[in-house]
Amino acid sequence: MMIFMVLGWGLILLLTLFGGTWVVRELFPHSSQVPAAAGRELSAREILDRRFARGEISREEYAAVKDTLSEAGH
Repeated sequence: MMIFMVLGWGLILLLTLFGGTWVVRELFPHSSQVPAAAGRELSAREILDRRFARGEISREEYAAVKDTLSEAGH
């Protein structure tokens, strides 16, 4: 019986920590998530660089899109 109480309180503690973390991240987003800086739109290259830096795309995808943008004159 005691082990179930300990597991229950541990689960409540974990849910509270994860929930609190989620609330803080929603209220105070990281500055890299801001799509535009100083009221201007980002260029395709800046968006590509940010996506690569955040790990959203692989090195191969980054290189392929970068080459495509260079050919298109962006």
